[in-house]
Amino acid sequence: MERSPRITHISWGRMEVEGLGEGKDFKLYPGGGRPWDWNETGTRHAPGIQPADVAELLEHGSKVIVLSRGMDLALLTCPETLDLLQERGVEVLIEETKAAVERYNALTETTAVGGLFHSTC
Repeated sequence: MERSPRITHISWGRMEVEGLGEGKDFKLYPGGGRPWDWNETGTRHAPGIQPADVAELLEHGSKVIVLSRGMDLALLTCPETLDLLQERGVEVLIEETKAAVERYNALTETTAVGGLFHSTC
């Protein structure tokens, strides 16, 4: 199993990810990741994380997916996204961003984990 990259720093508007450097929002999955550009799928705080946002995580073999809600819990997740993950048998954890980072980092050693991380609101 390829390990997912760990998040080494999180603060308002700034994340550092091993092997990927610095950015604001990230998509992470077994073997890698990249900055998460909401404009690719039209994601907004509401209705939230789209099925297309998690598709890349599934393509890279994520068996557990951590979705962050932002530092102020402003980011929602579309019901269709949760339906898709349930249909695929993927465990989903939805947390405030700092808590999401802790859960995700703990899982990187033992699990094919993916995540979407939003470092502001």
